[in-house]
Amino acid sequence: MCALGEVVHLWQRDIRDDERCGCGARFSQCTFWRRVGALAFGGWHNVDVDRVHYLQAAVERTRHIPRLATAVEAPEEVHEYAEYYTRVYAAAAEVSGARLVVDSSKHSALAHVLRWSSDLDLRVLHVVRDARGVAYSWTKTVQRPEADGSDEMTRYSPGRSALLWNAHNAAFGLLARRGVAVHRIRYEEFLADPRAALTTIAEFAGVPLGDGDLDFLQPDHADLRIGHSAAGNPMRFTVGRLPLRRDDAWVRALPSRQRRLVGTVCGPMLRAYGYPLSAPEAK
Repeated sequence: MCALGEVVHLWQRDIRDDERCGCGARFSQCTFWRRVGALAFGGWHNVDVDRVHYLQAAVERTRHIPRLATAVEAPEEVHEYAEYYTRVYAAAAEVSGARLVVDSSKHSALAHVLRWSSDLDLRVLHVVRDARGVAYSWTKTVQRPEADGSDEMTRYSPGRSALLWNAHNAAFGLLARRGVAVHRIRYEEFLADPRAALTTIAEFAGVPLGDGDLDFLQPDHADLRIGHSAAGNPMRFTVGRLPLRRDDAWVRALPSRQRRLVGTVCGPMLRAYGYPLSAPEAK
């Protein structure tokens, strides 16, 4: 398996802004990504980033999901946009020797675009977390070290987070009803038994696990090697031991008014995913 990070951001943050790869090197200096670019496009300089941005705006927005989900045939622009991704995936698989590449992009609209690609065996891992925990996380100030400046990760108000949580999770449910293989797991379930969760995920992805494949994983930590994630959470720069713990800080830190707001807006889907509407005890 080869983790690519959030490829949806590769076009701007990496090709254009030359931010840091998960390995620590500038994108333009990373041997892995240079080889991927050469194989996929004859070099990243051949990618028309402005065209990608145009296609992104034209087809890969949450508001486009109903059209993408109900169309009998997708517009040519959808196929053109998906082609950029399939070329990156195929090149990354060849360079890494992996049989599975993992794009951890969180955009549900991108998954709806990719379902139209006949060159992909698309399988979607739908990770769900309690909406109130998500809302609290989006309020925190987190620096983006790859930018080498004062840039911070995007922040949203709890109300905005609640609306996005509903929209994206509903979109992944709709994707499953359109015949795409989707496996849902709750964040809290993963942390309760990471080894069992990864075993199930590997089976879903069609990747047999051999002896020792999960030796990096223990009940309370994971031992991580250097990776080549193009974009994503700053923890992608972590190498070595990463503690695994359930983060319930929101139970104490998210103001009760905001907790009630998110719980009300997301109540039906929280119940559908098995979450209590009353706040759990912090652990």
